[in-house]
This record gives sequence, structure tokens and C-alpha cells, in this order.
Amino acid sequence: MAKLKKAFFCQNCGTQHTKWQGKCNGCKEWNTLAEELLTKEALKDWSPEEKTKVSKPLRMDAIDVDSVPKIKTGDVELDRVLGGGLVPGVVILLGGEPGIGKSTLLLQVALQLKKKVLYVSGEESQQQIKLRASRMGLAEDNCFVLSETQTQSIFHQLQNIQPQLLIIDSIQTLHSNHIESGAGTVSQIRTSAAELIQYAKTTDIPVILVGHITKDGAIAGPKILEHMVDTVLQFEGDRNHIYRILRAQKNRFGATSEIGIYEMISQGLRQVNNPSEILISEKESSLSGHAIAATIEGLRPLMIEVQALVSSAVYGTPQRSSTGFNSKRLNMLLAVLEKRAGFALGSKDVFINITGGISIEDPALDLAVISAILSSYHDIPISQKICFSAEIGLSGEIRPISKVDQRIQEAEKLGFENIVISQYSKLSVDQKLIQVQQFSKVDSLVNFLF
Repeated sequence: MAKLKKAFFCQNCGTQHTKWQGKCNGCKEWNTLAEELLTKEALKDWSPEEKTKVSKPLRMDAIDVDSVPKIKTGDVELDRVLGGGLVPGVVILLGGEPGIGKSTLLLQVALQLKKKVLYVSGEESQQQIKLRASRMGLAEDNCFVLSETQTQSIFHQLQNIQPQLLIIDSIQTLHSNHIESGAGTVSQIRTSAAELIQYAKTTDIPVILVGHITKDGAIAGPKILEHMVDTVLQFEGDRNHIYRILRAQKNRFGATSEIGIYEMISQGLRQVNNPSEILISEKESSLSGHAIAATIEGLRPLMIEVQALVSSAVYGTPQRSSTGFNSKRLNMLLAVLEKRAGFALGSKDVFINITGGISIEDPALDLAVISAILSSYHDIPISQKICFSAEIGLSGEIRPISKVDQRIQEAEKLGFENIVISQYSKLSVDQKLIQVQQFSKVDSLVNFLF
């Protein structure tokens, strides 16, 4: 029997300590150390018979990056976020709230990919996964399902099946025989992830790991787990809404500014290729307090509807509430309207809502927020053929924003007749069907709208 030793690991950051103490030396958190048993023997490779590849130094100009092929997953939104597809040997960590659709997304990828896939689940039985696949209406002969939590058993099946993609759902349920502690502990997560990463890099087979998150929204386990993998994806959304957003928090093979948008339906997740038409609500008549903003997430332009409600404060202290928009930025915009434009909003309740249940951080949303507030304040509707895209400064000036040409082209494509931007924005594309209105101050915008 191997000689055992005990160590204390921080359940927050994964720092190892030789003895128990109240405060972690790494993250400075209190009462996060837990005792775990470790073996003295060194960890074995995932496949002792497999010879490791010998790396040789190459001159920078001799390295060929075009020869690395990217595997298309069949999911346009996922490929966009990954930067074009799966790179051979990539290790992806997908995190998200419980019930948000992580397993559904990966099962759809496994069934749509025209390659041999091994889907390993430590949370569901093979029958449960088959029922979910039947509900999606997808069937693929190349998808193998395995219900297993022991890493050595998984590697034994990998040698028999030889898949071209490995999906692990989830990394917190795996345990390795090399570590005596229970599944889900810091040392087990780190060891299991290290074995899977070594397998991916040795065989050039992509590996996708599902990660649980804590109540703070961070991926459970040691922070080093996010450093070990190549890509960290976050699946966001409210379970009360039907829309889901896939973001890349880290990506060694692409940009981290791209997003993918999905719609949750009874058959699974549906890709939303043109989110602008869905995020703008259809109304039979013009209503006050509505304005359309031309925003950009990564390289993708979005047209988003901003709703505002301004009413007299009943309880003495005015309320400032926003959904999907930064509440501190809302207070700043209200102060600009009162100081620079002369609107008495200090005694008014102001409510802001971004339709679709999504959250946007683009500063170009400022002009649409102000327009929606003024529309509700005057109770005068804004034409549905006008959209807005500009940032508001503290002195009341309308500031230019980036990628204005892409925003104008998206508005023109969706049939808008006017777009309001900053006077200082530089345009390089000729517009044929849309009129560009440029202003430098908030008060001049008020005269144009009302």
C-alpha cells in the first residue's frame, strides 16, 4: 500500500498548506482549508504504452500556423465564439448556472458533429441522455455515451473507441485512483484535469469539460483549473427567459469579445443567427419610452430595444432601477439631463429595461437610454424607424464610438430610416437608404426628437 500523507488545501484558490490554519496564505480568505489525503507515488501517465512526443525548437519564421486545421462543430454560434472551430488538442472549460443548458448544448454538438464522439457523463445515466437526444430529434451513429466517474476507466474506454472528440460532464464528478480524497475536492479536480489535458495534448484530440460554478458565479475548484485549459466559456442567461448567451472569458486560439446567442425551446437550444429581429419587440402602435440602440458585441452588431418609464415619486425618495443596464451609469445620465439639459428628474422614479433579458456594457447605449427617458418624460413616442448609437459625456456632449460603420450598415439592413450618432464620428461607408443624423450636444438632440 502506498504511503499516505495529508495536506490542507484551500477550497477557494487551491493553495496547499502543510497544517491547518484559519487564513489561507494565497487568497487571504478565512476558514476555507480542508484536509485531503495524498499519495507519495508519482502520477502515472494516462497511457504508459504511449510514447510522448519530443519537442524541438523551431525558428519563429519556420513555424507554420496555417497547417493547423480547425474542426467545424456544426454549431455556427459556438464556432464563432471559439474563433472558427475546434483546434486539435484544445481543452475547453464550459461553465454556467445549473439548468442553463450546458449539457444540452454539448449533447447537440456531439450529435451534430460528423465525427466519432465519446460523451462521458458522471451525472446522468445512459438512458437519461438517450431520452434527451430523442427529445431533440437528433440521432447519430458516431456518438458513444459512457456513464463513468473514474478517470482510469475512462482512459481504458478511450483506447478501445479512439474518438475524435471527448466531452466530460462534469469535471467535478471525476476522481482518480492516484488521489485518496473524494470527488469534487481541489486535489481531485486538479489531478483529473491534468490527466485529461495530458491526454488531449498527446493525442491531439479536443476535450470539452463542463464545470460547475459557485454561488459567486466562479467555476468551482482551484483557480489554476482556468489557467490549465486553453479556452474558458461562460454560458449565461436567466432561466426565466428563453435566451442564452455564450461568452469566451479566455481563448488562446481566438478573440474573447465574440458572443453566441441561443434560444431555449422544448427541442433543445436553437441558434439565433439574427438576434436584432428578436430583441426588438413588435408593437401595433407607437408607445412612449421606447428607443432602439445600435450596439456591438465583439464583431457582431446588434439592434436592441431600450424601454424607460418615468413617473412621479410616490414614496418621497425617487427610485432608480435598471435591468440589463449599469445602474451607476443610469444615475450619471440622469444627472447630465438635469444639469445640462434642464430636465427636473430629481423627483421622478426612473426605470430602465433592456428587452430580451440580456445585459449590455456598450457605452453606445447611452444615447438610446436618454432618448427613451425623455420620450417617457414627455409621453411622446419616438419613431420606430430611428435608432441611436453614441456615448454621453459629463458635460452633455455626444461622443463618438467605435465601429460606427458596422452599426450603420446593420441599421440600414433592418430597414431603419434614420440613425443618430455623434457629430465627431468619422464615416467611411456611403449610405443609400438611411439618413445619418449627427449632433454634438444633448439639447440639440431634444429639439430634433420633440
